[in-house]
Amino acid sequence: MELYTPDSGRIEVSEERDLVRVRKAVRDACSVTGFGLTDITRIVTAASELARNIYRYAGEGEMRWNGVNDGKKTGIKLIFEDHGPGIADIETALSEGFSTGRSMGMGLPGAKRLMDEVESESGVDQGTKVVVCKWMQR
Repeated sequence: MELYTPDSGRIEVSEERDLVRVRKAVRDACSVTGFGLTDITRIVTAASELARNIYRYAGEGEMRWNGVNDGKKTGIKLIFEDHGPGIADIETALSEGFSTGRSMGMGLPGAKRLMDEVESESGVDQGTKVVVCKWMQR
């Protein structure tokens, strides 16, 4: 289910086709916010990786986003949350090359590299929440 305006919203992630919806919504939100093409590509790539993690490892969850402004700069915040099996050691999972799913381990570390801020919380059987933020460069 999609519930959004270009600057904020929510998309459920439970099917592979939801990944396309996530990418489109993030692209639209970044365009409205005023990001340039390079940053839009970075943000959409990070969102795609994090949404894919929800689909692959938790089966379902959601992405929420909103425009942010701290009085000095403008950006976008993306929140990915699921109630899946969780990650025992989230700090290790954020390190380059870590993978439990026979992949290259680029999902969480890749998103961390592409975005300006990353906050995460997870625990075994507690699900996972990852919040990323990108600020526009002036």
